[in-house]
This record gives sequence, C-alpha cells and structure tokens, in this order.
Amino acid sequence: MIIRRKKDSEDTNPEPLEISAETAKGTSPINEVPFHELEQIVEARHHNPHSVLGAHLHNKHVIFRVVKPFAVSVVITGTDFRLPLTHEHRGIWVGALEVDAIPDYRIESRYGEEVFTTDDPYRFMPCIGELDLHLIHEGRHEKLGDALGAKVLTFPSILGEVSGTAFTVWAPNAQGIQVVGDFNSWDGIGHAMRSLGASGVWEIFIPGIGHGNNYKFRITDRSGIQTDKADPMAKHSEVPPLTASIVWQSQYVWQDETWMEERPKSDHRFGPMSVYEMHFGSWRQGLNYREAAFQIRDYILEQGFTHVEFMPLAQHPFSPSWGYQVTGYYAVASRYGDPDDLRYLIDVLHQAGIGVIMDWVPAHFPKDAWALARFDGTPLYEHEDPRLGEHPDWGTYIFNFGRPEVKNFLVANAVFWLNEFHVDALRVDAVASMLYLDYSREPGLWVPNEFGGRENLAAVEFLKEMNSIVHLRSPGALTMAEESTSWAGVTTPVESGGLGFDLKWNMGWMHDSLEYIKHEPIHRKFHHNEMTFSLVYAWSEQFMLPLSHDEVVHGKGSLVARMPGDRWQQLAGLRTYYGFMWAHPGKQLLFMGSEFAQSSEWNSHSSLDWWLTDFAEHRGVRNCVQSLNSVYKNTPALWERDHEPAGFEWLIGDDAENNVFAWLRWGHNGQVVACVTNFSPVPRESHRIPLPFAGNWKEVLNTDASEFGGSGLGNLGHIVAEEVAMHGKPASANVVIPPLATVWFVPENQ
Repeated sequence: MIIRRKKDSEDTNPEPLEISAETAKGTSPINEVPFHELEQIVEARHHNPHSVLGAHLHNKHVIFRVVKPFAVSVVITGTDFRLPLTHEHRGIWVGALEVDAIPDYRIESRYGEEVFTTDDPYRFMPCIGELDLHLIHEGRHEKLGDALGAKVLTFPSILGEVSGTAFTVWAPNAQGIQVVGDFNSWDGIGHAMRSLGASGVWEIFIPGIGHGNNYKFRITDRSGIQTDKADPMAKHSEVPPLTASIVWQSQYVWQDETWMEERPKSDHRFGPMSVYEMHFGSWRQGLNYREAAFQIRDYILEQGFTHVEFMPLAQHPFSPSWGYQVTGYYAVASRYGDPDDLRYLIDVLHQAGIGVIMDWVPAHFPKDAWALARFDGTPLYEHEDPRLGEHPDWGTYIFNFGRPEVKNFLVANAVFWLNEFHVDALRVDAVASMLYLDYSREPGLWVPNEFGGRENLAAVEFLKEMNSIVHLRSPGALTMAEESTSWAGVTTPVESGGLGFDLKWNMGWMHDSLEYIKHEPIHRKFHHNEMTFSLVYAWSEQFMLPLSHDEVVHGKGSLVARMPGDRWQQLAGLRTYYGFMWAHPGKQLLFMGSEFAQSSEWNSHSSLDWWLTDFAEHRGVRNCVQSLNSVYKNTPALWERDHEPAGFEWLIGDDAENNVFAWLRWGHNGQVVACVTNFSPVPRESHRIPLPFAGNWKEVLNTDASEFGGSGLGNLGHIVAEEVAMHGKPASANVVIPPLATVWFVPENQ
C-alpha cells in the first residue's frame, strides 16, 4: 500500500493507492528487497534486519516494513494518518507514506477479531554506545553488566512514553540472533537482532516488555543450526530445571551505608577474621534468602564469627549441588529467591557488622547446551583446543583466559558481585587448576606455553588483572585464593610481581594437621613435625587456615569422626584441635556443622543435624567455638600480626614425647598470648613452660572446661611465672595442661 497526501484539500487524511504492476516499477517509492534477504530475516540469518525493517526514507517517501507473520491485516498509525500495509513475504508487510521525515508511529495488527497496537522495535537506534562497543572489543569494560544483557529503558515520543527492554549479547560468530520469550510465544521472527560490527555485539530494543519477562537468545550458527541460549549477562533466571533468563530491574534500597563507608578504610587481613563457611541450601533446608537473613545473622552473632562465606550463589542448574557448576555468572541462584532477596540478606548481615564472602568460580564452566558452552556455535568462552579448553576431572570447559572479551567477562563479573551486591570478598575456587597447563593431565595431553613451561601464562595475567581491577574499583574488598601448590607470590602485590591476592588458603597446614590428628596419641610423637612444619613457611604468604566443606565429604567423614579414642576423647580432641587452630598464625575458616561436632559426613541434600545440639556434648563443642571466637576477637595479639614472623615465637616446639606444643603470639605494643596444646589424653599436672616475663598470667581459655564438656581440669584461672630462666626466656611457670586440651594465658596486667 502507498499513501500520498492530497494537495488540493485541507483534508489531512492521506489517499491510499494499491500497489500495482505500474506502481511497483522503478518509479515506485517502495524499495525492492531481494527475496533471499527477506528469507534471511525470517530465518534469523540476517546480520542487520534493521536495515530492511522499520521506517526508512526512499524516493521522497517513508517505507514501512514490519514482521507480523500471523496477522490478518497490519496498519501503521500516526497522529494524522493510517497506512494499511500489504503482505510482502512470509509475514513481512510493507507500505509507503509520502512524507519527507519519519513520523512517530505505532503498528496495529489484527488477529481474527482481536486487534493489538504495539511499537516497532526496528525504529530505535542502538541502545549501546560506541565507547561501550570499543571497550568490549578491547576487553576493558569494567562495567560490562551495565552494557550487555537486558536493560529496561524508557523513551519519550509524540505518541506517548515508550518503555521496553534493550537486549545486547556478544556472539561474534553467529549468523543471526532472535530474542524469544514469553512475550512473543517463544517465536522470535519479529525480534531479530542486528550485529554492531567488529565488536561482535548484537542488539535490539523491544518496546512493551520489561521487568519479569522471561527470554532467551535463539542463535543461528554458521551451519544454520539454531540453539536457544540463556543470556550470559542475565541478572535473574528461572528456577531450575527451567533455564530461561528473566529481565530484572532492581528496586532494592540498601541500608548498610555505615558498613560500606567503613569498608575502604578497613583491612581485614590485619584484623580479626573468623569465617563460618555455609552451603546455603543445606544449612537449614527450605529457607529462602529473606527467611534465612535474620536466622543466619543471629546465629553468627551468637557464635562470634566475623564473616560468613557462602558457597557459590551464582546461578547453577542442579539444585542439590554445591554451586561450582555455574551457568549464570551475573545471576543469583534463583531457587532461593531473586536478586533483591539476596541483597536483603547481605544488607541484614552488614547492618549487624558481619562480613560476607562468596565463592567465585572462574576456572571452569559446565557443558550445558543452553548456557555458555559453544555459545555462538563456536568455542567462544572456552578454548578451542581440548587440551587447553576441557577439564579432564570435572567434565567441564575451561575459559579461554587469553581472549580479551572472555577475560573482561570474568574481571567485570568479580567487580559486579563486590559492587552490586556489596560482597566483601571473593574466594576464588580452584586457582591451581588455572595456573598449570598440565593440571591433572597425563604427559602428551597438555600443551606447553611459548617458553616450553607448564605455567598457564594467560591465566596468570588474568588473575593479576582481576586482582588489580578489584582493588581499584572495590576498595576494601578482598580476594582469596584456593591454591594448593607452592606457586610463589600468590599474595604478593601485582606491582611486585605476584598474583595480587589478599589471602591464600593454607592447604598444606590443613592436610598435615588432619593427618596428625587421625593418629592414635601414642603414635603422634612420630608425626610431631606434621604440626610444626607449617610454621616453617607460615609467612611466605598471607594465609587463611581452612577446614572447609571439602574435608567433610567424599568418604572423609566428619571432623570429629577422625579423632581416635572413645567418644569423650573424640570430642575433647576436636576442641583441642580448634584451640590449636585459632592460636596458629593466619585467619581461620570452619565449615558449618563442625562448630557443634556434626557426627555424620555433610550431605548437601539435607539440613545439618541440628538435633545433635539437644545433647550436652555437642552443645559443649559449640560453646567452645563460641568462646574461642570471643577471646580471639578481643585479643589483638592473636590476629594483628598474623602475617609477620615477629608475631610468633616458639616456647616449646620439640616436645614430641609429650605431644605438647607451646608458643607466644605477639601483638603490637607488647601484647602477648601464651598458647599451649596437649594432644595427649594424659594430663600434664605440672608442666613447666618458659615465658617472656614473670608475674601473674590469666587463663583466658581452656578447651577442657566443664561447660565445654571437658573434665574441668585447669589452673584455677591463673598461673604464676617465676624469674627462673628456661629455654632462653627469663621466666617460667608450672602449668596444668589438661588431657587433650588447649589453654591460653595472657599477662594479668595486659
């Protein structure tokens, strides 16, 4: 249909002319579009459908082309015209209006007796700027989550305000992409995206949809195969096993201003840090983020931990899993609630003075066909060489850390969680698997680096960049590496040649100490070095001592079950071990359930065995952990010089025969704590230990206290150090070291 203005009348109604053989000739204002190009648009194989669809000036007319495949009729309406369109090909309709500028318009479509008026997605300019595209292509967009994905926008227009959602996705090797969702009956023929050139970004603004709509990208690869993909940048997703992304516009108003204002001024590396690690789904099964918020807050405050560490809360497909198979890096685990629900949980914790750590998984991702794997039909996020791009142990893909856009995706994601969700630290999972090209690979199944070595140089550079950007863009936030090898400089600043992490999990201490405690006490003297060796390298990095979820699964049993002896000895041994751990240089982390001596191995499919706390022996262990945290936080000598050799001094390190260890922890301004541990079930009624000065020393902790389930043996609250030199110290004291117990002493005048 062509409409021309009447020139001899004041009537503003245009005059319609049917398209005929004459009007369709070269003089026609209707521009001819090749058949194959229309086919490409309909079949999602066109790089730029906006060049054909929408409104375009041609031969002093505006040509309208819209896609309405099931419509009976289509009319373009404006402030002073109605233009009936003619069906051109496979749901594409066309018409012309004799005007010299594109007017504001809407599309009126009839389906049977029903008529719908909508805006045209093909009349809008790209909603992403040239600078964004440049930074994405260069791999330097630190706010990638603001540039890509689904963003709700509103524009003014003559016919009324237009609200909708701008969709953008990086898929450089796609032949064509459509947006499909619950707003178009999962048929994307009317919502084909356009490619924005060398950036590899595709985009479209779809009016009339917004917060809460479900969507996916239907990607046509170079072979013509179509796959529906979840949005890599989605902020929210359906609850598994459903996999659609959800348009999300946060409405949350934070209340943790005081915490966030103080965060850049604080440095938890040099403060008290006692971490409670949680698997959200099995802590108390059935709770959502909001329901759990105050329960977690109250429990952490009661137990005295300074931080909560959540196992991954990014979207992952298998509900009972631990969360390390991430499919939505920018979306929260939707089975527990929406993004604002998680914000609420973190906000509640911050207002109570509790820090929040989250596990982050940049080492690998699952092969689910609807997620990141072969995203545009090619190895896009993963390395194309399986020797570099597939993990043999986990059956997952490995990110291509050398590709700028992929590196950017991950670096921006780290900043996203720290800034958008106010997370205070990221514990980076499986760092060792990233650092070594031959990690878990047999000879011949890995590719050396350009210098012939086994180091993954691209991953090293990624980790350095991630840590640098995090510390620049999220002041006060920390990064922690789960790194199990002797790689040098994990916590050395990037500018000094290191990887730039703030803390490293001390896997060596964890392994050695757990090996030691499983031995019968009579045999421990032959393994004494397993408990002292960690002090040889304790200051080579800035360490955290982890007793994590990995130590209570896969047949390892619970911590208390590893202790030898009868039930009393097992529980006493566990309390002793915790006392030893809390006094050891480094921050500490304890997995949930271990604080009350859960007897069975952790099972992510069910809640912790909270019923055990009905029994005095389990309440005793929990009381002991509570007391450890309380004394620890109030005793700066136990934490402020964790990363300095001068903050530690052996008193007795070689008493293997008695299974006794004793040391001093020094703080600033001469503050000191004497820590003594007896890993034998034999009480040491009068055991002499050296001390740095004479006088009264208070017994501030005794893991054998009766309220902890112990025998109640102790030092009646204090010991007296005499000026009797011992082991190079000017004073010494006789102390009672209960069986299987740790005791701490501080000078009375401190």
